[in-house]
Amino acid sequence: MLTRLRLCSAAILLAPSAGLRLFAPSAGLRLRGFARPLATAAPSMSMADAALPTLEDLTDPREWLEEVEGDKQIGWVKEQNADAVARIGEPSDKPLYGRLLEIMESDEKIPYIGRVLNGLYYNFWQDETHVQGIWRRCTLDEYRKAEPEWELVLDLDALSAESGVSWVWGGSTLLDEGPGVRKDRVMVSLSRGGADAKVSREFDLDAKEFLAVSDGGFELPEAKSQLSYKDRDTLLVGGVFGEEEMTDSGYPRTVYEWRRGTPLSEATKVYEGEKSDVAVSGYAYLDRGHRYELRSRSITFYTSAYEVRRPDGSFSEVPVPEDADIETFADQLLVTLRTAWLGHEAGALLAAPLEPFLDADGDESRRSLLVPLFTPTESCSLEGSSATKSRLVLSVLQDVVNESRFWRYAAGAWSLEQTVRSEGYAVSSFSAVDAEAGDAVWTTTSSYTQPTALSLADAGSPLEQEPLKSLPAFFNADGLKTQQLFATSADGTRVPYFLVSKEGLPLDGSTPTLLYGYGGFEISLTPGYSGGVGAAWLEKGHAYVQANIRGGGEYGPRWHQAALKEKRSKAYEDFEAVARDLISRGVTSPAKLGCQGGSNGGLLTGNMLARPTAGSTLFGAIVCQVPLLDMRRFHKLLAGASWMGEYGDPDTDDWSFLQRYSPYHNLDEATAYPPILVTTSTRDDRVHPGHARKLVSKLLDLGKGPSTFYYENIEGGHGGAANNKQRAFMSTLAYSFLEQTLASKNRGE
Repeated sequence: MLTRLRLCSAAILLAPSAGLRLFAPSAGLRLRGFARPLATAAPSMSMADAALPTLEDLTDPREWLEEVEGDKQIGWVKEQNADAVARIGEPSDKPLYGRLLEIMESDEKIPYIGRVLNGLYYNFWQDETHVQGIWRRCTLDEYRKAEPEWELVLDLDALSAESGVSWVWGGSTLLDEGPGVRKDRVMVSLSRGGADAKVSREFDLDAKEFLAVSDGGFELPEAKSQLSYKDRDTLLVGGVFGEEEMTDSGYPRTVYEWRRGTPLSEATKVYEGEKSDVAVSGYAYLDRGHRYELRSRSITFYTSAYEVRRPDGSFSEVPVPEDADIETFADQLLVTLRTAWLGHEAGALLAAPLEPFLDADGDESRRSLLVPLFTPTESCSLEGSSATKSRLVLSVLQDVVNESRFWRYAAGAWSLEQTVRSEGYAVSSFSAVDAEAGDAVWTTTSSYTQPTALSLADAGSPLEQEPLKSLPAFFNADGLKTQQLFATSADGTRVPYFLVSKEGLPLDGSTPTLLYGYGGFEISLTPGYSGGVGAAWLEKGHAYVQANIRGGGEYGPRWHQAALKEKRSKAYEDFEAVARDLISRGVTSPAKLGCQGGSNGGLLTGNMLARPTAGSTLFGAIVCQVPLLDMRRFHKLLAGASWMGEYGDPDTDDWSFLQRYSPYHNLDEATAYPPILVTTSTRDDRVHPGHARKLVSKLLDLGKGPSTFYYENIEGGHGGAANNKQRAFMSTLAYSFLEQTLASKNRGE
């Protein structure tokens, strides 16, 4: 398989595709029905103390809210939850809740295939009956049918009922012993309530049951662990050996070899990083007949050091820039650059034969081995890649418009076979069905208004597609159009954004509009179909906007690096520029414009609350989900230390710029803020719920209760919800808030 070696995705602040998109007012105005009851007013505190912490006085009187599950803290949470539901309305009583839940649990959803093993196609599925979900499988011929007959492999609802634990699916790790060897073992990872920390147990695919420890089965305790099979009787594992074996970011710092049938305490340490590293990993895998074992230290979020086992059993350092990502493809090393190197630009993808590259004497010798597979331009960037047995498929963005380039690897040489461009603003993606077996690919096509469709093709002829599945139209898209527009940011940079609205939109500022953004971690936002956004927002005649601001990856590493650390304000200036552009075009007005973002996007929307250039000047409502908000203490809370490569280190001179975009420190009594709904999860063990709690508490202490709303889901992890009922509840709560703040008859009139 194509294997990319980079920081574990668990450390990344949640990308929008992971579920935060809400299935995606005038200053000081008290909205009808939104008055906060006196019983939930701010606790007794002087106004001087209520304003803490400030940029001048960093004393934080709300650190007590960082204790996640204390009785006092949960009592506070429940009080805020009850208040939000009382003022917005019980989500589960609203027609929208039923409709969103129906969409999420529809039998007409596409059952995407996660693995193909022994000729069987595996799918994880959740619906009304299977709330926690089931893992199931069928043949390809069966999968082609409108209603396949699935074979049940693992039932999480039954497992949860039996154990009394709300188990959430966390994926599987395969024992792959090569072609011709039956694949019968996986390590299944499950979390309690959706947390990053998981329990991992060995599972027999033939018997369809967990292997008991007494019978020699592997089982790892709950932890933010990392694991890989080295062979049938050996695991490479980290993260389960105590706090001393973890990094400051809370991820594995060491790699051990653990032999079957022996106690975990007797595992042998084989690799070790530094406490200051973000994470350390060890992997063993087969790639098109080549066996690899690699070790990596994620020194920071964007820098790593790699070692690979050589044919003689020794390990050699992979001589690439620290900020490069590496992958393998057969005998080839693939290198994706974040900075220029050996004559190649940042954002380029290079290939070289691995062993000769490792043996090369100096940069000039290595340079001669490199073959460029992608070279960026000002408007064109590499979004990602997928691979089949003999082909590498590059997903490329041309001004955020999708195309795919198909490279073939044969007889030690690369050749570009063809480029497939999507129609309009649709996105077509290609992924291998079984990369070790052949060149079959799944083709997925989607747009804001076009329901997602899944087809089967061959990477050698990707336009010859066999339609397999498609979503129904979950909302009425008649009369909707998608436009790509550009705003001009404060420094003159052109910032693209997508506007989805009805044809003939009146340009009089009267349309309720939801502006979504993320702007971090080199993550690109591209068009995609969301039944929730359509049913809850677009179908009502409202407009939806997705901003491609700096900090993301839409134009490659340079777009991301333009908003790193001390340059973070560029992302916020871009978002404000899009808001102003929408207002100046007459699409909407400040009283009708809302913004929404989660995780790193929660930091974005938190800044839209706190920045004097945004706030009520631009927005009538803000939805801030699982957010990062306290930039003084973020590195001390859960996985926060891992993000210092993105934001900076507040214990150094970096605080001089971090303080400018720490929403928690920039709130004051005098400013009239727009209504804000802040949501998070008690079980989020990536972004600490203390961020959301403390900001809301400060708003209440400053007397902003009438415009402040808070809801904390007791389960959910960093995705904010653990099952479809919770997702529908949280989405309905947010859309109801937006509808009442932005679309009420008296708003802006």
